[in-house]
Amino acid sequence: MAQSEQHYTLAQPSFEQPVKLLIVVAPYYKDIADNLLQGATQQIADVGGTFEMAEVPGALEIPTAIGIAERLQKFDGYVALGCVIRGETTHYETVCNDSSRAITLLGLQGLCIGNGILTVENRKQAEVRAETAGQNKGGGAAAAALHLIALTRKWGQPQGKIGFLSTEETAKT
Repeated sequence: MAQSEQHYTLAQPSFEQPVKLLIVVAPYYKDIADNLLQGATQQIADVGGTFEMAEVPGALEIPTAIGIAERLQKFDGYVALGCVIRGETTHYETVCNDSSRAITLLGLQGLCIGNGILTVENRKQAEVRAETAGQNKGGGAAAAALHLIALTRKWGQPQGKIGFLSTEETAKT
């Protein structure tokens, strides 16, 4: 069903100053995580950005790692990568909901995060979504972070001075 749908994709943002991202990946399903990572790193390279990578045990630890990095390091944005496949217990709902909610809350605090944590019913769905030649959700997560960084830089630029000009500023005009 969704495979035949067409989706609009925004053009890649461009940056006057280079961007640096942290990719936090939970390699629980290593082959899927590797494909997500490949898509994300290519997207970052395409805009001339750089990245560091951190691995965590699972999807629940991804938001915590991003929060720690935000407090202790300097990154323009973050890419969250992982995969949660439905199992036989309600643990799936907990991991999906809590990791997503925590990432959203970090985003609402101003962090530029692309969420590439796959939440799927089975391995085949994960493989299709992670494949770089297919849905490339890792690349999509990096693109989301890059677009948020671009907006942050655009809206964070000084808008001009308000008020009286100093004598030195008046002489320049």
